[in-house]
Amino acid sequence: QVQLVESGGGLVPPGGSLRLSCAASGITFAIAAMDWYRQAPGNQRELVATITSITSTSNYADPVKVRFTIFRENAKNTVHLQMNSLKPEDTAVYYCHVKVDLRDNWGQGTQVTVSS
Repeated sequence: QVQLVESGGGLVPPGGSLRLSCAASGITFAIAAMDWYRQAPGNQRELVATITSITSTSNYADPVKVRFTIFRENAKNTVHLQMNSLKPEDTAVYYCHVKVDLRDNWGQGTQVTVSS
């Protein structure tokens, strides 16, 4: 059974930083491509960042390029999202995601609020 557990969300002022973490179990983590999504109130869930398995190649949505970094620790079955220079529009619930055997698997989400 796939399980994804996010942590690290919270309240941060504009310009601040947060690091989100997602601990995965029930999968062969080292060969899994991992993603972070986010969903703001009234909006659809959107892809924020992805990281491949073997080469750890990353890709980012335009609004977060340069400010966010996704990276993985295969020894800990964990993927992180380092978020810098946070803006109020980054406020959302952030979800970890992995697709296994064509099935989408999601964590419970962690709230990120950027406000002064």
